[in-house]
Order: sequence, then C-alpha cells, then structure tokens
Amino acid sequence: MQETRLDTARIRAARRVIDPVFLDTPLYRCEALESGLGCTVSIKLETANPVRSFKARGTEVVASRLAEHGSRAVVCASAGNLGQALAWSGRTRGLDVTVVASRFATRAKLDRIRALGAGLELVDGDHETARERAAAIARHDGIRLLEDSLDIETCEGAATIGLELVDTGPAFDAVLVALGGGALATGVGHVVKALAPGVEVICVQPLGAPAMTHSWRRRRVVTTGSTDTIADGVAGRCPIPVVLDDLLVVADDAVLVREASIIAGMRMLLDHAGLVVEPSAALGVAAVLEDRDRFAGRHVATIVCGSNVDMDAYHRWVRADPVPRP
Repeated sequence: MQETRLDTARIRAARRVIDPVFLDTPLYRCEALESGLGCTVSIKLETANPVRSFKARGTEVVASRLAEHGSRAVVCASAGNLGQALAWSGRTRGLDVTVVASRFATRAKLDRIRALGAGLELVDGDHETARERAAAIARHDGIRLLEDSLDIETCEGAATIGLELVDTGPAFDAVLVALGGGALATGVGHVVKALAPGVEVICVQPLGAPAMTHSWRRRRVVTTGSTDTIADGVAGRCPIPVVLDDLLVVADDAVLVREASIIAGMRMLLDHAGLVVEPSAALGVAAVLEDRDRFAGRHVATIVCGSNVDMDAYHRWVRADPVPRP
C-alpha cells in the first residue's frame, strides 16, 4: 500500500490510551435489515458510549497527550460530536476545553457540550466559520488548536475502529464509511487496506455536501460555497489537502446519496435494528438503497457513527414519505 500519514503501530498503541468505554463497540450481523437491502449486513455500533459517537476515540488520544505534556487548554471547532467528545476527554484529564460551533448546530449537541463543562462560543455562519474562529482563539490565547481530520490523532483514534473490524469481525466484502472531513474514512480505510486489502472501502457523502467526494473524484481539492443536507456531521465545504491525499490512497470509491435515501436509511435502522441514529450514521444504508445491484449477495459492514440528533427533527424525518425519490 502507498504511504499515508497514518501508522498502524501508532494506531495499535492508541488503544492503550483510549478509555475502554469507547473500545470494542458492538459488531454484529443485522439479519432484519437484509431482506430490505438485498445483502448481508453487519453493523459496527459507535453510538454505544458516553458521547454517542466515534469521535471520542480521537479526542482520547489528543487529551492524553496534552495532559502528558502539561498542556491545560485546547480549542476546537465542531458541528457537535467532536465538541462533546473533546469536552468528555478533557474533563476527565482536567483540561480547559473551548468549543466553537455554529449557532445553527443541532441544539441537543450544543446542550450536551455545555453539560460536559466545556466553554461554548457560537458564531454566525457554518462550520467553516467556526473553524476560522477556533484558529483565531488558539493564536490569540496561545493554546492547542484541535483540527479534526488534519490532526493525525483524530484519524488514528478513529482507525481503531478498523482494527476491531479486521481483528474481530467476519470477512467482509466492503466497508461503508461516512465521509465528512475524512478522519473516519482515512482512519478505517488505512487499517483495512493495510490488513485486509481485498475489502472494498466505500466512502459515502450527502449529495448536498459533496466537497470531499468531488475532490476524491477529481484528485484535487474542490470547495463548495454552501451545503444543503440534514447530515450536519459531514457537512463540510473545504477539504483539507493532506487529508485528501490520504483518502486517495485508501478509498476504493466515494459515492453521493440523496436526502430521501438518508431518511429512508434512518427509518430502516429504527424499524429493523431498533436504532435511533443521526443522519450521518445512515449514510451506509442509504448507499445500499441507492445501488442494490452493486451490493447484491455481498457482505457489507456499515459504521453507525453517531446518534446525537434533535428528536423533534428526527420524528419529522422518519414520519415522512418512506419511498426515496429521485
């Protein structure tokens, strides 16, 4: 395999500093989904932890290193899940955590960040505006800026999911990974391609937030002026060049899915797996719904990556027309 910024030995070492509460999340075959999807489906459930997303695997690595070196403060931009994870990891290590988020972010995520004791600054605009503000705070205060996907700890923390898929799971034909900034996709993709190169790594992104997928397809950074998706956790506009370089090495494909398919995927996960998930976590199921022929008869694993969702919005989505429309 070509080189990426990630290192498999460091990824294995990361497991030793991540709180076990975030490790070895459930991995199981979900037969109830299979008749509707036409393939064998295994779920990697990254919501069964105190922050209900995979993000704490990365923030545990970051926070442990900051505490080890005597650093006491860190700031990040977040759509919600990273901020919760950093707040949790920082609180357990006595760090001063500041999270910058859009004031339009999911209210439940913002409330949980506050409840975990982090400082929260809200900005007008989207996640890219929050990133700019977090960088300005880090420069002004001289503190650590945590940049999701750019900072290798976030990728290698997420990559421990890949170890669990490869080391303890059955033989999959493909792994479906939500694609936003790229930490999850590059992390899992690196491990899968290093240890199980025959498994196809397929990244999935909403049609309304396609920047990283367009960048992967064109092999250069492509930015977008706006996003339009309910999947707020993956709604970035400005891919990071070095993250794209890693993604080009480890991803076999990157696909875009419609909003109706995301909602149908959320509904299937509720009805057939008993799982309440945020839109980003349903992207893998949405990809199968949109291309059943591609996955027919294959064994796919999908990472259910988060369940921090505004319940009023969730109920509106899952009660909508169940048939995906073109």
